[in-house]
Amino acid sequence: MSLTKSRALIVVLAIALAACATPATVRFYTLSNQTQSKPAGVSNTTPIAIEVLPVRVPERLKRPQLVITSKSVSQIKILEQDRWSSAFNDELHDAFVSGITNQLGAIDISRGGRVANQPIYRISINLQQFNATLGEQVQTNFVWTITRLNAGTSSGDMPSLSCQSIISKTVTSDINAVVISLQEAVADVTKAISTNVTSLNTGRNATCNN
Repeated sequence: MSLTKSRALIVVLAIALAACATPATVRFYTLSNQTQSKPAGVSNTTPIAIEVLPVRVPERLKRPQLVITSKSVSQIKILEQDRWSSAFNDELHDAFVSGITNQLGAIDISRGGRVANQPIYRISINLQQFNATLGEQVQTNFVWTITRLNAGTSSGDMPSLSCQSIISKTVTSDINAVVISLQEAVADVTKAISTNVTSLNTGRNATCNN
């Protein structure tokens, strides 16, 4: 091998090693949306107390990486460079807590501050389905149960309501579109849950509108 070819090979190897040594950029996303407004009929004088239980999600989604569905329905892709700011189930929980407390002007009892003898609305949320296919759509299926907890009341007498919301949104091939669509779905469910809590709290007949 000539000296010129040797030098050329060294340069190529150096470039390849430098490329391997350069870390890929990791992008972080959040589901929290602080721009949601309070629905009509919410009182600011007596705050509602809420307890949002950990959000249940399919096992494959319990990770910080975004998970999308391949156009081949039997495959999923775990995106190492596109991540939530925490594990997906925790990200959902934080988004619902911040969204519901903001909509209702409510107190999150996990952070303290409950008024004595004040009823608590326990909210259980289950993401039963989440499929995101770039260039096609994002599909979500949320189920939630709201139970009013009153001190000294038996569990059978506690008012409760269970609802479901199936949401489908068309998306482009941009991962940001997936994040925005999921933010919108969470906002839609947050609004529905807040409306349900308001109805239960005012003694009105709470119904599912989805």
